[in-house]
Amino acid sequence: MLTQDSEVVPVPAWPFSLLVFSCGGCWSVTPKMLRNLLALRQIGQRTISTASRRHFKNKVPEKQKLFQEDDEIPLYLKGGIADALLYRATMILTVGGTAYAIYELAVASFPKKQE
Repeated sequence: MLTQDSEVVPVPAWPFSLLVFSCGGCWSVTPKMLRNLLALRQIGQRTISTASRRHFKNKVPEKQKLFQEDDEIPLYLKGGIADALLYRATMILTVGGTAYAIYELAVASFPKKQE
């Protein structure tokens, strides 16, 4: 136990909690540093363990109606503009990557002549 102004500060039971490494300087662990560390640990535990659950509206029925209606739009484009942009970007990268791979294969199949 560490004391400061007759206040008792519990020392955590973590291994190596009081070890402080220094590079030539003289470092010390003060009771205030330990209190701050304990407070930070409690805040972190409280935030994770007792976080309130957010309630979201169930959008599944709406999405089911959207994706099941027969409107001649491909399924992978029914999500709107974002789906269309992702689809086009994927196609451009796929076609471009295939073309580049074929080009590199052609370059590798005809080695340069050494003089």
